Amino acid sequence: MNDSDLFQLSARLGAALKQQGSFITCAESCTGGWVAKTITDISGSAGWFDRGFVTYGNQAKSDMVGVKTSTLERHGAVSDPVVQEMAQGALLAASADYAVAISGIAGPDGGTVEKPVGTVWFGFASKHQAPFSQLMHFEGGRDDVRRQAVHFALKTLLDTFL
Repeated sequence: MNDSDLFQLSARLGAALKQQGSFITCAESCTGGWVAKTITDISGSAGWFDRGFVTYGNQAKSDMVGVKTSTLERHGAVSDPVVQEMAQGALLAASADYAVAISGIAGPDGGTVEKPVGTVWFGFASKHQAPFSQLMHFEGGRDDVRRQAVHFALKTLLDTFL
């Protein structure tokens, strides 16, 4: 997949959101704002995207999207409970209809036996459906992992909610 694939996916997501009159937000850690960048690459995206949150550090996750310190301490930033709290917090903070949260280990450093490089957790929240999360393992270098994470997030949003 390349930037053109991400652009096309984002355009489809934007068209579906626009048709619904809905807004989306994101809380991103390892992708560093790449989901928001991909969404705002589409002209007119202000009609379905008002804000996103780059919550790279643990303090940002707490301050910006309300992740509990106890959750971070108990499970670590790259975990199911954290992305669930990130997604729910972003949904509320942005007054959006849909949210995606991403936290992972893009590498080349930071991996462990339990959480190797390429481990990425996704949290999805909606005003209309129960929240859910998904663990993925991606291959490749830092950019490869991040690009695959952005693609997975956009595709899952489109396939699940719209």
